[in-house]
Formats: sequence, structure tokens, C-alpha cells
Amino acid sequence: MSHLSYRHFTLGIEEEYMVLDPNTRELTSHEQKIVLEGQKLIRDKVKAEMHQAVVEVGTDICEDIGEAYKDVFTLRQTISKIAGDLGFWVGASGTHPFSHWQSQLITDHARYNEIVNELQEAARSNLIFGLHVHVGMEDRRMAIHIANSARYFLPHIYALTCNSPFWEGRVTGYKSFRTKVFDKFPRTGIPDCFDSIEDYDSYVNLLIKTNCIDNAKKIWWDLRVHPFFNTVEFRICDVPMTVNETIGVAALFQAVCAKLYKLRSQNLNFITYHRALINENKWRASRYGIDGTLIDFGKEQEVTTRLLIYELMDFVDDVVDHLGSRHALANVSRILDHGTGADRQLAVYHQTNDLKKVVDYIHDQFLAV
Repeated sequence: MSHLSYRHFTLGIEEEYMVLDPNTRELTSHEQKIVLEGQKLIRDKVKAEMHQAVVEVGTDICEDIGEAYKDVFTLRQTISKIAGDLGFWVGASGTHPFSHWQSQLITDHARYNEIVNELQEAARSNLIFGLHVHVGMEDRRMAIHIANSARYFLPHIYALTCNSPFWEGRVTGYKSFRTKVFDKFPRTGIPDCFDSIEDYDSYVNLLIKTNCIDNAKKIWWDLRVHPFFNTVEFRICDVPMTVNETIGVAALFQAVCAKLYKLRSQNLNFITYHRALINENKWRASRYGIDGTLIDFGKEQEVTTRLLIYELMDFVDDVVDHLGSRHALANVSRILDHGTGADRQLAVYHQTNDLKKVVDYIHDQFLAV
């Protein structure tokens, strides 16, 4: 199937960064100064988030993973310099090690005010930082097919990004506590399987008709067919600590989509599993990261997470060179060798018994390559 074209599998990457007071290491409001200065340089690639201690960035539509790397690194560099010039630090972690959400200010914006009014404390306490990866699709019919099958791999890739072991000054016992915080929102988690794009659209239209949502962007699943773009959007991951980790994970999501597309083009399908089963693996990934076990549903047995990730890498290997992403996927092996962001945060804490030192480490790693 060498004649297949993978050019439509473009990439878009969104990251959420924490804004830090360099003296206290606490989260702090930047009063949108970073956003306002950033928009002078990178326009709409930077924007405010619900909490004023968060800055969100998004790349352009990137033709390949090399382009995505340059864009993500430039965005981090730009935001870091602007923040530094304004007297702030920035860092990338799924949760802050010790700041409390009660002391953080909410951005005054109609959309955020509406969400807070509806969801109340679930929204106010949602002080978390994620990574979203958009993979371009040739059309929405292919997008729903790929989304249905890709659900199975969400826990495997999520485990690689675990980067939130602390919450409000406590060691949570989870490698990723971020998703436990986000679970309080409605319409989150692993999505159901849909029979067709029409089936999915009927679901969305029913929610709109019955005033559950006003548009499909209020569906916050771990993976979704984007309501406005021809992309599958992967939303399950903690924001990774480093650029290379983000790029490795984005390349793996892209490769999974390309592999499923190749199978479909050969009239083959990857088996789809019930959400309840995939949720078992998601919980394991959240609790143990790459150091636990996941369920291989085909074999109906537990297998070490690391082994399943290596098997996933083998599964996508025949599309990687077509995508030009082999060098980027080497970052996945580095995570398996050196640990996730959560593993490294915990190592610093166990060495120092000081959560401020953990924040220092997060800040220091922001531009590490």
C-alpha cells in the first residue's frame, strides 16, 4: 500500500502552561499581560484560559512533525521570555505541586462566566494543565472511524504523559491526578463508539436541542471528532514537561491515526472495545503511569505497560517513515528509559522533601531539549 498518501495527517498542538511567582513558586495571576504581549508577536497562537494563572498556546497547522517541533519550541521560548521580562516564571505540569485553586482568580470572560455559573465548584477547582493534539483527517467519516478504534490506545499514550503526582501540597499516590480533577466535569472521559458520523451528529444535536450544551465544544471527552475542523482531537494527556516529550507523544498519536487509516484502506479494521474496558486501562495509567500493567483485551491478561507501549511502536512502525517521524518517536523510548514527568517530579521530592524544589525543576525543564 505504498501508494497511500498520508499528507492529510497534519498536526496541531495546544499546550497549557502554569504562570509562577518566582519568589513563592506559587501559581499567580499574570493579569493577561503575558497574553497581551504574546499577541503582539504570535497573534492568536496565545490566549487566556479560565484561570488567570494559565496561558494556552496553539501551533499553526503543521504539515509534519518537524514543523510541529519548531512551532512548539518557538512558542515555549516566546512565552518564557515574555514571562521573564514581566517578572514571572512558566512551567509545564499537569497540576501545580502545592498551590490551592481557592486562591486563584477566574478570567472575566462571558464563556468562562457561563461555565462557572453552570458547573460551580467543579469549574472553579479545575486548575489543571493539558495537552491537546489535533490530527488532520481527509473527511469526517474517516475521522469517526479512526476515533472509534484509536480509543483503545488512549491509556497507553496517556501513561507516557503522566505529569501530575501532586495536588494542593499532597502526594496523591497517582502518577496523573489531573484527570481525577477533570472527572468532575460532565461529558469527559473515554467516549462511546459511534456507528457513523451521522450517529455522532445526532447525539450532538440532541444535546443542543435539550439545552445540555450550546455547541459541541462543550463535549470534553479524552478524544473527539472536532466540531469545526476535520481533525481527531486527542485530549487525554497531561501537558508534558519538555518539548521533546510533547513531540514524541504527538508523533505517536499521528502514527496511530495513519496506521488505522492504512488498515481501513486494506478493508481491515482494528477491533473496537467497550468504553468500560478501556476505562480500566485509563485508571491503571493514571495510578501507575508506565510502571504498572494494562490489560491486553485480545489476550485477556495483564501485561506490563512498557511492553504494550513497545508493541504499539511496532504496530505503527510501517507508517512512521511515510510520516517522517521516526526521529520524533525516539522520544517515546527516552520516556520509557528516563521516566515520565511524574516520575521525575517525585524523584526530586524524595531527594529534597521540598515541593518548591519540584517547582524549580519544572521551571528549569520548560525549555530543556
